[in-house]
Amino acid sequence: MSKTICASIFKLTVFVVVVASLAVGLITGWASAQQSTLERIRATGVMRVGLEGTYPPFNFVDENNQMAGFDVDISNEIARRLGVRAEFVGTLWSSLIAGLQTDKFDVIIAQMTITEERKQSVDFTNPYVITGAVLVSRANDNRFSKLSDIAGHRVGVGIGTTFEEVARSVPGADVRTYDSFQEYAQELLTGRLDVIINDQLSVAYAIKQHGLPLKITSDIVNEDVIGIAVKKGNEDFVEMLNHILADMVADGTYQQIFQKWFDAEPALLKYMK
Repeated sequence: MSKTICASIFKLTVFVVVVASLAVGLITGWASAQQSTLERIRATGVMRVGLEGTYPPFNFVDENNQMAGFDVDISNEIARRLGVRAEFVGTLWSSLIAGLQTDKFDVIIAQMTITEERKQSVDFTNPYVITGAVLVSRANDNRFSKLSDIAGHRVGVGIGTTFEEVARSVPGADVRTYDSFQEYAQELLTGRLDVIINDQLSVAYAIKQHGLPLKITSDIVNEDVIGIAVKKGNEDFVEMLNHILADMVADGTYQQIFQKWFDAEPALLKYMK
């Protein structure tokens, strides 16, 4: 056999191997793309949960450098009932939906309010928390008792939150956005903000836990209906999560977790009666 023929056979063999490898890669990628979130969770034994980790008492890093909080307990219980374990992925609030869409994690359990705008990007479960936004000022400041009072004042809110939407609905409000509650709470304490808007449960916990010289000065100015967010196209996972949440309420587990963190009756139960 000539050198030319040998060389041709070698090149043909290499070509066939490369094409075969590409085909296997495409098939594997296609199969992975066809796998639903619930199927992936069951196959890996892990449910990856996206959250901030900076929003006590809902989700935060504790003294042992572990994720803790109401959302964490809810996540762990859901994972247990799925027969898997929860793995937590700390992510900036503004990046949570993008992270879900790109499979950085499987689900968002992070106090995300269900809105029509967000429903264009993700699917939501039934609510798992009902709460509300309130105005918060320094303890010696009595200027803010209703939402319209923030007009003409410096207002701190989390970027991309419903709190930001509420603040921007008031003409003349000087709305300033931050990545975390800790940032704008500190700005309020130091006088660089006049008032902030945040969740009533979270603020009450922070004031009590850390002895902050702050106070809630209004009734609820906007009700927040909170759901678990799932990547679109995973109706089976949404249905499974709704089933698990209903079972947790029915057997009292949900109420026990809520009492642990807030020492109150969950407002959610009033909506289920």
